[in-house]
Amino acid sequence: MKTPAALAALAIALLAGCSGKTPEGAAPAIAFAPWDKAYASKPDFAQVDHQLPIATVELAKVTPDWLAGLDQEQLDQLYARLSAGPIPDGAFDGRILLPRGGSGKFRAAEIVGGFGGLALHLKGLALEEVGESLWRGKVFYRNERILRNRIEDLAVLKQAGLVKGEPAKMDFEGKQTWLLFPAKLYCGQSLLDARRESIVIDYFFTDEIPGYQEEPDFLAGRRGLRVRDEIRMVRPGLYLGRAYLDKVFALNFVLHNKAMDDAGREAFVKTGQVQEDCWPGTQPRKLLATAG
Repeated sequence: MKTPAALAALAIALLAGCSGKTPEGAAPAIAFAPWDKAYASKPDFAQVDHQLPIATVELAKVTPDWLAGLDQEQLDQLYARLSAGPIPDGAFDGRILLPRGGSGKFRAAEIVGGFGGLALHLKGLALEEVGESLWRGKVFYRNERILRNRIEDLAVLKQAGLVKGEPAKMDFEGKQTWLLFPAKLYCGQSLLDARRESIVIDYFFTDEIPGYQEEPDFLAGRRGLRVRDEIRMVRPGLYLGRAYLDKVFALNFVLHNKAMDDAGREAFVKTGQVQEDCWPGTQPRKLLATAG
């Protein structure tokens, strides 16, 4: 029988995960438009994009820790000023950025609780901790336009009867990880900011992807949690993401590949030029590069 705790863990694992930290340094000097609690006070993204451009040297200072200290409106404003960049290739680490729901519970728990009447009672465990015990990142297969998730510990899933057979494995940084929950990759309209496209990670038709394993992969698809992620590039090797369950926003996450970050950061700071695989929109993005 699939326990509520196991399903809760899977919800978080499918949406995002934890990672190591990027090198620490000065905090980014990134401005945000003012707002208050009333929804009508929130600024228009086109105006924020035009009036508050971000310097590439400041984007180079962004770390997962800094992002974790922002509130949801700040994360939204930052995401709206990013573009998709290139569709990633290779393995990335991740980190969950969980917003709080209006009732004080984690928003992800509130949303998943509506799927089949499931209640998420984790006996005092934080959802971040449960997610960290299962999920370690995502592996992008750019040429095939698919993605898989890296799971390092199958114990919780196996105890809940959610794994049958032996999933495929890969070696990453000296550790073996299982590859589960495949998704399709494509460019598509952002559910937050329709002015330019995002990279979409779509689990809806996960059962059509080669290597699909019914249990547990179905949990992410159209017969399960109906997961849909979207990401935009902060700088090469670092992406900010948003996760949705059945088109309802659940949480933010970060994806980071340190080798790509180290290799591409200097050129990005100087030129601001990156490959754009998705439609950049009709409003030119204002990005202040530090030439020379």
